[in-house]
Amino acid sequence: MEVSPYAWVLLPVLGAAIGYGTNLLAVRMIFRPIEPKNVLGFRVQGLIGRRQADIARSIGGVVGDHLLSHQDLVKALEAADLEGLLDRLLEDRLPEVLAGLKKNLGPLAGMLDAFLTAERMADLRRKLVRKLLEDREVLVTQLERALEEGLDVSAVVEQKVAEFPVRRLEELILHVAKRELRSIEVLGGVLGGLIGLVQVGLLALL
Repeated sequence: MEVSPYAWVLLPVLGAAIGYGTNLLAVRMIFRPIEPKNVLGFRVQGLIGRRQADIARSIGGVVGDHLLSHQDLVKALEAADLEGLLDRLLEDRLPEVLAGLKKNLGPLAGMLDAFLTAERMADLRRKLVRKLLEDREVLVTQLERALEEGLDVSAVVEQKVAEFPVRRLEELILHVAKRELRSIEVLGGVLGGLIGLVQVGLLALL
């Protein structure tokens, strides 16, 4: 069968356009539309927005079960500078505690100021920190128990991902995988063009 020379150009170009456009639409529909929309009687919404709760549950399970456990948090606490942390905490909180105490003391507040000089405050803070850390292992054990009872890593991650704005999630994913997603779009065009060439070749052979 004789094939027009224009067919050798038109069909591959048309196939490339269709392949590129199809993949472009598919990539966009991962995120868009963010909110559900009715199109020709069908409810249309981007994959991320529609399945965000399921995605959040899966990510929470993976993080809680495989990536970050209570044991990991405890190891981090054991390696942390607890002495420095407690010292800074007391340095921030002691003035507030003393201000409340002086308010209750009324006229006697001046005596407290005279007794608790800056040097004595610093010495008191150091002694409190050392006293708290005398049984460091007990402190870490108590913190571990508190984490086990009060912190569900999977639930926290699931909630955070479920509440994360889809638009912001789209920006993050595109920032990381923009090149790969672009390659998928271009690959669709290349494959469409090749299919167009094959179609023209088959017509020429028939």
